[in-house]
Amino acid sequence: MVVKQADMMGGLAKGLRVVEAFTADTPRLSITEAARIAGLDRATTRRCLLTLTEHGYCAYDGKFFTVTPRVLRLGTGCLASMPLPRIVQPWLDRLSEEIGQSTSVAILDGDEIVYVARAAQRKVMSIALMPGSRLPAYCTSMGRVMLAALAEDEARARLESHSLAPRTSQTLTDVDVIMAELAQVRESGFAAVDQEVEHGLRSIAVPLRNARGAVIAALNTGLAASSMPMEEIVRTYLPPLKEVGRELRAVLS
Repeated sequence: MVVKQADMMGGLAKGLRVVEAFTADTPRLSITEAARIAGLDRATTRRCLLTLTEHGYCAYDGKFFTVTPRVLRLGTGCLASMPLPRIVQPWLDRLSEEIGQSTSVAILDGDEIVYVARAAQRKVMSIALMPGSRLPAYCTSMGRVMLAALAEDEARARLESHSLAPRTSQTLTDVDVIMAELAQVRESGFAAVDQEVEHGLRSIAVPLRNARGAVIAALNTGLAASSMPMEEIVRTYLPPLKEVGRELRAVLS
């Protein structure tokens, strides 16, 4: 759908950019910091932040702004209206019980993955993952599965347009190396990541395809790193992941 510029609300677009400036890494922002991240001038950013504060979406202590729980209404409403989480949750619950590990489903949003459903057995990351949580796509198993489903030039463009910061000493940050990993994911049908997102965390992911064969999401399990070789972990957990993927393909339209 092509939208005419005259039909767009510039103020709303700027406000959304300011809201998106708040992340796990930048939970408290001054006007100047928010303006820099959002790519807006200081006066516009100030008006956006004060409007958000007036309507309860931000709190202001005289210097820094923080988002309030009210902002969760925006994401929660979106997730609740999406059929994918409701469809996959029973399969996630069953799979998690079967393998004794946490399982998740995520979608690709730009250069990030967004968790839409999760069944947690135990906490395996320092941060609490839940529907709506975001992680970089380049160093996550679900992200690599979904990047591999894109055309090669599009996947490369997404990788090159954002900073690939090393999250651990094992994080791959070279675009060519990651592209080689994506080629291997396309060939094998799964992605395995060993402590690239966070030390002590391993994960395996498979694509979730709809009835037409298009990759619409990814399914993974995350587990604590141990002395078990990665090859054995793949042999243990990949078959049940693939089986759930096959079952879901029949019901995902």
